[in-house]
Amino acid sequence: MAMLFERIVSEGISHFSYLIGSGGQAAVIDPRRDAEIYLDIAQRNDLVITHIFETHRNEDYVIGSPELASRCGAEIYHGAAMAFSYGKPVSEGDTFSFGSLELAVLDTPGHTEESISLVLTDKEVSSEPYMVFCGDTLFSGDIARTDFFGQERKREMAEKIFHSISTKILSLGEGIILCPAHGAGSVCGGEIADHPFTTTGYEKLTNRWLLAGEDAFVRAREDESPYVPPYFERMEQYNKEGAPFLHGMPKLRPLSVSDINTLIPAGCQIMDIRSPTSFGAGHIPGSISLWREGISAFVGWAFDYQRPIVIVDDFNLSLDTVHRQLIRLGYDNIAGYLAGGFPLWTKAAQEIHTLPTCSVQQLRERLETESPFLLDVRDIRNWNTVGHIPGAHHRYVGELSSHLNEIPRDKSLVIYCDAGYKGSLAASILARHNYRDTTNVLGGMTAWKRAGFSIGR
Repeated sequence: MAMLFERIVSEGISHFSYLIGSGGQAAVIDPRRDAEIYLDIAQRNDLVITHIFETHRNEDYVIGSPELASRCGAEIYHGAAMAFSYGKPVSEGDTFSFGSLELAVLDTPGHTEESISLVLTDKEVSSEPYMVFCGDTLFSGDIARTDFFGQERKREMAEKIFHSISTKILSLGEGIILCPAHGAGSVCGGEIADHPFTTTGYEKLTNRWLLAGEDAFVRAREDESPYVPPYFERMEQYNKEGAPFLHGMPKLRPLSVSDINTLIPAGCQIMDIRSPTSFGAGHIPGSISLWREGISAFVGWAFDYQRPIVIVDDFNLSLDTVHRQLIRLGYDNIAGYLAGGFPLWTKAAQEIHTLPTCSVQQLRERLETESPFLLDVRDIRNWNTVGHIPGAHHRYVGELSSHLNEIPRDKSLVIYCDAGYKGSLAASILARHNYRDTTNVLGGMTAWKRAGFSIGR
């Protein structure tokens, strides 16, 4: 029987899900919420999806198992160490067959208590393991974060995940293909390698944490404190209890200028997805600047789930991609998008606000004669490893709203990040909190370094 293997990549959240099939049956592992793609793949290959597996309760996106099961009738399976409100628990030693394929369950706690891995064997070819779907336990070049249970359990969870990897996954053999749930850019890992595939043998030889050994790994995990976006709490709730059903992707509604002027007094959130230069030149008052590629990583820091969201672009191209990123993070309360784009707003003679910008050369000249409050909003790892502009103060963009007491209101603010995008986001967040004298540095630290200017350490 021929084996079907499909990896489905969800950009933004850097999420990998999988569909495997044989003998007319298929299983899906870690599906996303917009589940049409799994049904389409199965239909094209004359397969019926009969099993859905969750390797763990995810924190960074809404899992799609209940949605997919509601549309295909498949049974959902998950680790037994947590009481989910849906599906059936599985434990190490349980096996499932699909044609010539067999999936065997391994308990691999550490990232979460109920984390499991699924070992795939193609019985038609060999009794030896072929692949392992390892969820968020082991990544290409990295090991998943282990901080979700608080400081008092960091050591315990770090020891558990290292044990899960060394005694369960790596013991399968040298050439097993690893199929993790995330790739480079995911918030579930620190420095995941940008590799399309990896193997147990390759990770043994190259993964810095495995090479360092258990003691060094555990000590490092005890000391680190990764950022925890506030939306994780909603994801944990949805993924344990089950998110609201979509029954297919909802339609994105076009909004008129009049519609938006009605929504603004009611407290809507305006998401301006244009570039920092466009946002700086003019935007709807109260807008938050959040570029397309940054939505998945930063919307959970800047937008709440209660108030409706309005999307603003210039030309409204590929808004379906933007919409899907929001849906995957549980943002269902989307009022719509400004039909005609931001140019329609200006043509309708509506009020606009601007955000001053400057080049790194202009900033350097300004620093020679002035003393603005220079704010670096990159993550702490970049602040420590890359360095910073001399005299800068640091606060990560995601934490700005909860640390406004650190940002003076009686001084000019100059904000920079890696390239200007997070700087624009930060400035728009501060504007929402009535900071009026802010400037975003276009090019950010990248441009400052390329210009050859001095760097603080």
